[in-house]
Amino acid sequence: MTTAISPRELAHPARDEIRLEGVLHALSDPMRLRVVRELAAAGAEVSCSSIELPVTKSTTTHHFRVLRESGVIRQTYRGTAKLNGIRRADLDALFPGLLDTVLSAAGRQAARLGTP
Repeated sequence: MTTAISPRELAHPARDEIRLEGVLHALSDPMRLRVVRELAAAGAEVSCSSIELPVTKSTTTHHFRVLRESGVIRQTYRGTAKLNGIRRADLDALFPGLLDTVLSAAGRQAARLGTP
């Protein structure tokens, strides 16, 4: 894992440190999957505050941390905002088709169940 150089720089795993079991664990939680679906739909980096989850702020922070530490998302500070984006290039290189398959299945499930 890359270590943070300053408090404003967050540690992320290098591409070769991303493990399938970590990615699947991160995506197995409904709130984290919801975050990834919203990031994918946005198609760009978005701030943490633009993704509303029905959990406390500290729990939301935990979910973003799990996604970052597993290599699913990259978080960067821009001014006072922490921006989030999917590490699609890394995930597609390591696990071709995985992200698209998971997002597609999650979308079908949400439509079937009437959930976000």
